[in-house]
Amino acid sequence: MTILDGKKVSADIKAEIKADVDKMKQRGEKVPHLAAVIVGNDGASLTYVGSKVRACEQVGFESTLIKLSSTISEIELLDKIHQLNKDENIDGFIVQLPLPKQIDTQKVLMQIDPDKDVDGFHPTNFGKMALDMTTFIPATPFGILELLERYNVETKGKHTVVIGRSHIVGRPMSILMGRKGFPGNSTVTLTHSHTKNITQITSQADIIITALGVPNYLKAEMVKDDAVIIDVGITRVPDEDHPKGYVITGDVDFENVSKKVSYITPVPGGVGPMTISMLLKNTLLAREQHRFKKGL
Repeated sequence: MTILDGKKVSADIKAEIKADVDKMKQRGEKVPHLAAVIVGNDGASLTYVGSKVRACEQVGFESTLIKLSSTISEIELLDKIHQLNKDENIDGFIVQLPLPKQIDTQKVLMQIDPDKDVDGFHPTNFGKMALDMTTFIPATPFGILELLERYNVETKGKHTVVIGRSHIVGRPMSILMGRKGFPGNSTVTLTHSHTKNITQITSQADIIITALGVPNYLKAEMVKDDAVIIDVGITRVPDEDHPKGYVITGDVDFENVSKKVSYITPVPGGVGPMTISMLLKNTLLAREQHRFKKGL
């Protein structure tokens, strides 16, 4: 059994990006600039955005953190997005989700310039991804692809089962694993809350990607020997014996499943660290696209 070490691969990617940025600085060129918009004071969101800003510092990117009140109106937020769309200094930006109830999330995401949508959530970018065109792939699916590629996990002709159909992970992964190329060329089954006999389906899978958010959902009896397991689930489970009062748990019963499989991602330390690294990679891509459009 091989651990797909997202921490290590993420560090490798950051080192590669930093080397690119150092060369830009030597040539006197503008370095990539990522902005993050956060609305309100959600603890998990603040922590996550803070880690994105620190990652920018590590690789030499410029970053801007825009904190807005939880009572902001939809019109005011849209106005801020239009400002970021027009700002020549910013290569890409993200709007941290979830947003407060008074704001239509879909309307906000639709207003982001697709050329600056480094989260890859805009329908233009999602559509390009589905058509195998060069575009911004959502960071978590992008990170999974990178893990599979760097560990040289065979995907061609394999049966991939995706558990969960969110627009952020499940749906894009089902498209990407069936695309031509590597990683890809697998036969994909997308399962969800209405899927019947899910154990029968997962037990036939060569690769399982689970993004359900249900702690320890995937049990050993649901997995065949030598399968590849990608665990995207991250849930805080209360634990009085832990100093923080909780433990981070994935969708997979790691202790038992890991004894049967060929590759598996741990939680934490698997897919999570990859997400931020791939956001940086998308920002680097956005910077290159902007330079190309300007003829630089």
